[in-house]
Amino acid sequence: MDLGLISVRYARALLKAGIEAGVSDRVYNDMLTMLESYAKVPQFKATIDNPMLSRQQKEDLLIAAAGGASCELTRTFFGLVLKEGRERIMQFIANSFITLYRKHNNLISAKLTTATTLDSQTEAKLRRLVESKTNGTVEFKTNVKPELIGGFVLEYDTYRMDASVKSQLNTILSQLN
Repeated sequence: MDLGLISVRYARALLKAGIEAGVSDRVYNDMLTMLESYAKVPQFKATIDNPMLSRQQKEDLLIAAAGGASCELTRTFFGLVLKEGRERIMQFIANSFITLYRKHNNLISAKLTTATTLDSQTEAKLRRLVESKTNGTVEFKTNVKPELIGGFVLEYDTYRMDASVKSQLNTILSQLN
């Protein structure tokens, strides 16, 4: 059984239903929240896979993992996944849905790591830079790492721009050696 193929089919069907119902944005947020739950609670996958739990208990867990206030389409989709016995691949389905949604809406996921907290103007300038290069809308995730000393590291798609002081110091050190 090809889990990737199956999960993409489910995700594609969910995206199509979400677009037709006009709730694809809400489903996207539900899937993002669910993936965070899988990442934050390692026992969650084992619990969902547990055959001792009833279908209703598993559905309640999935709804809670999706934020509790998930949209009706997400709830219906969970019921379908459980009815078909595909709860073991729910994490793959969520990942596939997010990928398809981003592709459909031309969303670019970018990560910006800085030494200190950035002001909103600088962040907006970097966002516009990435948007101009990718011709898409950027979802920015910011992270502060003081060990960079100064500067920033910007990552999106397969591109990585390291303009940190730490990187520059390491380059100088390697040249001196």
